[in-house]
Amino acid sequence: MSQHQSVLLNEAVDALVRDRDGLYIDGTFGRGGHSVAILSKLSASGRLLVIDKDPKAVNAANQLAANDSRVKVHHGSFADLKLAVKANFSSSEKVCGLLLDLGVSSPQIDEAERGFSFQQDGPLDMRMDTTTGETAAEWLALASEEEIANVLYHKGEERFSRRMAKAIVCARSEGPIASTLQLAEIVKAANPSWERSKHPATRAFQAIRIHINRELDDLQQVLDQALEVLCAGGRMVLISFHSLEDRLVKQFMQRQARGDEFPRDLPLTQNQLKPRLRLVGKAVKANKTEVSENNRARSAVMRCAEVL
Repeated sequence: MSQHQSVLLNEAVDALVRDRDGLYIDGTFGRGGHSVAILSKLSASGRLLVIDKDPKAVNAANQLAANDSRVKVHHGSFADLKLAVKANFSSSEKVCGLLLDLGVSSPQIDEAERGFSFQQDGPLDMRMDTTTGETAAEWLALASEEEIANVLYHKGEERFSRRMAKAIVCARSEGPIASTLQLAEIVKAANPSWERSKHPATRAFQAIRIHINRELDDLQQVLDQALEVLCAGGRMVLISFHSLEDRLVKQFMQRQARGDEFPRDLPLTQNQLKPRLRLVGKAVKANKTEVSENNRARSAVMRCAEVL
């Protein structure tokens, strides 16, 4: 489908597909790496629903669907999971698995006009769905200094968030901040402590992207919906690239595996706590070979859980 390398491809698909005749969902199609691998494991009666916000990813998905009748395509966020399933399948059909490869894809980073990267100059957009919503430039032009600082701190874990927010507000008073390199220079100058092998604007760009695309909000919504959509024995497999994402996924899975909250001294069995998930294995990270071939894999963490 493209030169994009899907991270933890075999590990994710092997953990996900347990029924060759089942219905599966790839909630982050990208350029189809995981989807093609899933389809290779399904029988002629198996089916795959693919979801993506990005119009270019949807175009690639439509090409795949045109050549494989098992594929259906939904343009939108995976936060619309229940809506997408309802629109494409009957209520009696059971979903056997959900795969999410979180974060931004390599094609999005590589295209300067998308505005995700500070390595090359382009318009400050950062929207995954370019057909709707506010661009990063539009948000930075209107947001208060406090709001910008809070986003950089809470969604990028940037310890110099206040200095950077002040610098951004100061710079925009002299003219619009419209390009990626312009923002990168402003943030870089406001960062007094550069980390080795990491660009000083990395956390700020990550935070703004997460905010513009509501990534953490969408993730929380899809996790809650997955419990309703997946059948008993169905699996959710999530690959994250950011500590905030992974923490959210980990805590959700652990909470649902424990079941209802009761005082510790109550004499209840595990079944009485009504757990909704079973954790499948431990967190998986890319091996040295994959990291050497695909630098994006270095921060990937895969977690898997099965619905009870």
